[in-house]
Amino acid sequence: MAQKVNLDALIPREDFEVREDAGSQQKTATLQIRDLEHDAFFYLALRKPDFQRETNEWSEGKIADLIGSFLDGDLIPAVILWDAGKYVFVVDGAHRLSALISWVQDDFGDGSISRSFFDQQVPEEQLNIADKTRSAIKNKIGSYKDYKLAAANPDKFPEYANRAKRLASLAVQLQWVVGSADKAEQSFFKINQSAAPINKTEITLLKSRKKPSALAARAVMRSGTGHKYWSEFAPESKKAIEEIAKAINTSLFVPALEVPIKTLDIPIAGRRYSAQSLPLIYDFVNVVNQPTDEKVDSDGAQTLEYLKTCKSIVDRIIGKNPASLGLHPAVYFYSTNNGRFQPTSFLAVIALIKEFEQLDLFRKFTEVRSMFEDLVLSIGDLSNQVTLKHGSGTKGYVQLKDLYLEIINRLASGDAPAEIRKKLGVEPAYSYLRFEARSGADETGVNFSPSTKSAAFLRDALQQALKCKICNGLIHVNSITFDHIHRKQDGGKGNVDNAQLAHPYCNTTFKN
Repeated sequence: MAQKVNLDALIPREDFEVREDAGSQQKTATLQIRDLEHDAFFYLALRKPDFQRETNEWSEGKIADLIGSFLDGDLIPAVILWDAGKYVFVVDGAHRLSALISWVQDDFGDGSISRSFFDQQVPEEQLNIADKTRSAIKNKIGSYKDYKLAAANPDKFPEYANRAKRLASLAVQLQWVVGSADKAEQSFFKINQSAAPINKTEITLLKSRKKPSALAARAVMRSGTGHKYWSEFAPESKKAIEEIAKAINTSLFVPALEVPIKTLDIPIAGRRYSAQSLPLIYDFVNVVNQPTDEKVDSDGAQTLEYLKTCKSIVDRIIGKNPASLGLHPAVYFYSTNNGRFQPTSFLAVIALIKEFEQLDLFRKFTEVRSMFEDLVLSIGDLSNQVTLKHGSGTKGYVQLKDLYLEIINRLASGDAPAEIRKKLGVEPAYSYLRFEARSGADETGVNFSPSTKSAAFLRDALQQALKCKICNGLIHVNSITFDHIHRKQDGGKGNVDNAQLAHPYCNTTFKN
């Protein structure tokens, strides 16, 4: 899948309800490229509604194609606007405008506007795709600065001179929504559910943007940076939200996922920088907090509570918190059959941890953890099978969580893995599952795909991965603690012969 360019900073967001009398003056029917320069009247008035999804859906190729089409005078769909008096809101066409703005202002997610927007904390993958986009456009089209120089000095820049001359007459067509903020908002959702449908989770997130689940998800997704939907809260609440959100984001998405996978140090939540990431985090927040009849969060208290609960669950999964199980991402969140991140597994494990907390099952799980992990890895595509039957993400995570819990309970009762495979295979609820090991999907080409390479690496690397010396489960680099084999209080020394690697929970709680 092509990496997407983040242009979210280039058109600021604003509350759609902010309005001054727009008057009845004639609205311009076209937009010229100079209107998108950083000090142009039009650009300074331009806004996105605060419920607009992030402008990060286009690859560098699509951005270059749009800019090239504009320069060649090809037809570009009209941009739909709403005049709120003080601001001009983009109802439809934010990606088109942002692509042109990125070219005009030389900001492909890494320029001064973007860096300020993200509080100078631009992710490495965002910087990389921005640099790649700039280079591609420079080579294929040329920079906006080149065209301005060519317009003033055509003899010195002949390669841009003809296109530069046309820039004075080229324009983007504009259409205007007439009516109230409610009318404009209705137009937004109607348009975005027809030509380019928004998925169900995104629609829910957009419409509940002032509720704690949506606020918490957006804070986590952008590590407390970007457009601050929580800006109206008291300073201490804002600071706390941003600090906890950043910590959760780091736990979920660091290090950045690179494909094909060539290291076992991979993030537990897949790519931070994809169109699916925000819906996944929104689902994560809701699975953790199970909100019912949510109200608008007026002071940030509920949002902060949601984030604290999310962090406690994440701390159980990874990291060096004494309660951390240190679950290995390659075992619990990726398929060893195709090497891909599994959203259903991610949500299922979140729900499983919640159930462990409610029923105090951490010790039982740790006692059988090694056998459980061996069983899951030996099948390879258990999550995939559940997803195919029940659906991805929120559609199938409960069934996968229940299956995991069933296996854990049977192991704890003394059933051998082979016996569990046999018994579950004949039960009606699990009749669709195949418990024998299966290879990944066949590839039609002769070359290895990135997924095949990732699967091959995970298969071989996991056979030699480090294990906890207490529970014998796989141990991840971010969750290694050093345990005294002979305890300090019993006279154990701090020499290498008395040291062993262990999960935080095994070291601090289970062993004792």
